[in-house]
Amino acid sequence: MEEKTRLSGINLFFLWFGASVSVAEILTGGYLAELGAAKGFGAILLGHLAGTLLLVLAGLIGFREKVPAIMSMRISFGKQGSYMISIINILQLVGWTAIMVIEGGTAMNMIAVSLWHFDHPLLMSCLVGFFVGLWVCWGVKGFKRINTLAAGFLLVLTILMSWVVFTNPAAAAAAVKQKGAFGMGFELSIIMPLSWFPLISDYTSLARTKKGALIAPFFGYFIGSCWMYVIGMAGGLLSGSPDPTKIMLAANMGLIALAILGLSTVTTTFLDVYSAGISLINIFPKVNDRMAAVGFTVVGTAIALIFPIERYTDFLYLLGSVFSPLIAILLSDYFVLKCDNRDCRADAVATVSLVAGIAFYYLIKAQELPMGSTLTTIAFTAALHYVLRRSQRRVRG
Repeated sequence: MEEKTRLSGINLFFLWFGASVSVAEILTGGYLAELGAAKGFGAILLGHLAGTLLLVLAGLIGFREKVPAIMSMRISFGKQGSYMISIINILQLVGWTAIMVIEGGTAMNMIAVSLWHFDHPLLMSCLVGFFVGLWVCWGVKGFKRINTLAAGFLLVLTILMSWVVFTNPAAAAAAVKQKGAFGMGFELSIIMPLSWFPLISDYTSLARTKKGALIAPFFGYFIGSCWMYVIGMAGGLLSGSPDPTKIMLAANMGLIALAILGLSTVTTTFLDVYSAGISLINIFPKVNDRMAAVGFTVVGTAIALIFPIERYTDFLYLLGSVFSPLIAILLSDYFVLKCDNRDCRADAVATVSLVAGIAFYYLIKAQELPMGSTLTTIAFTAALHYVLRRSQRRVRG
């Protein structure tokens, strides 16, 4: 692999820090306000610690095998079995693209109304989609420098946003009741890093060193995502609203809000559409990565215009139900069972474990478990898959 195509630790740190800076993460953090500051902060840290550790372990597989994330699923599911995972991943990434376009367009429209009395939410959503497509055209071949500069700019703007949230509280703090369950906060915190599981090896497979592939994504995402969650939770506690747009407009920082929300939406959504393109290439190897990413940008933007998605906690739980058993199966096969099915067409054991894991998630989802449904499902699926895989080997052996 040519050295110019490899990513340094700095590249990967800022890549994943930039991925975490988004309206979606701030708003999700806002749901934890009802836990109160101490319990909510604990849920954020523990949930992100568990989720990000699992995330970088999956990224380590990509670094070692030098394969993108979706192609690493062939280790467990076989070549044709990974096609099913590709389709699932494309659907969730297009869903994320639509959500980000909607939220970014809505936020930017709110700012435009405040600054210039310009009220065209659909046009703003189209504008977000346009800039994501433009970022794809620039970024697929040379995103190292562009993304590092953008993420550095986002770091400065995030510091300003934090200052606004913590120095401009409203009087609504007393209205927040600390009634939430810790398990709910832990669940919403662990799901977000795991939602990046089907993407991480797209970038760690290009890392120059093992240390860069592990440490840089971990700290980049862990610091950035925890920061976003805390901003959202603090907004909910101090002002009664986790919406960063409203908070910053109230502090007369409209242009800064526009810069933060616009740039963060574009950098995060770029990762979604680019990795959706990689998933498509897993099925159709001759597809051009740039054209595929642009195509998914158009599809996600169109969905955003037709089907406005304003609440997405159910979408996050859906991701948890699928990706928690998936990551359990892959990590178990690679690190514990030393299984490699890349020369096989498909694998029945991995498929059965996946279906059982998804069913188990929904069976326990309504229970208020201390460590949430996602981590419980990961433990269950890993144990079940271990037993099934060992039984398969005894039968064959």
